[in-house]
Amino acid sequence: MPVSFTDGAYKNFPESQEIADGVWFIRAEGHTKGNSIVIVEDASEGIYYMIHGDITYVDEALYANKLSVVFEDLEAARTTMDRVREFVTNNPTVYLSTHTPQGPENLAARRIVDLNNPPETIPVGEITFKTRTGKYVCSVCGYVYDPAEHDGVAFEDLPDDWKCPRCKRPKTAFNAA
Repeated sequence: MPVSFTDGAYKNFPESQEIADGVWFIRAEGHTKGNSIVIVEDASEGIYYMIHGDITYVDEALYANKLSVVFEDLEAARTTMDRVREFVTNNPTVYLSTHTPQGPENLAARRIVDLNNPPETIPVGEITFKTRTGKYVCSVCGYVYDPAEHDGVAFEDLPDDWKCPRCKRPKTAFNAA
């Protein structure tokens, strides 16, 4: 559904649309012409949640002020990155990129971005891979299929037409945990 961005500026972003009370849809071109950001205001906590897909692929790029590796418009991508960095500098913001491994951690910890103090990252040579748990998570609603709660039936052994008990999506919507 096309958005008109009729609500004018939101903080330092010149074009916005309030799509629900305290939920702002922000034009953020650069990666693509239709790229956008969603900012959710949590008045009770006094913080903001910035949700996006492709401003950065990893949090380290935000802290290092590096653009996404793919963009349609270099100048617009730089402008958007500058606006994102200005926003998180001036507003207590939890940064939630859909591509970064830190996204779920940032959300769970309500980790506020501090561009002057980047979090410690694990050097590639020190990354440890976990053993799969046998659990699967629905990418739509977050339902966790745990074989221990289903008489030990492994997810792989469920029939192909099995559906998520919460949102009714097919098995293909699930990811290994």
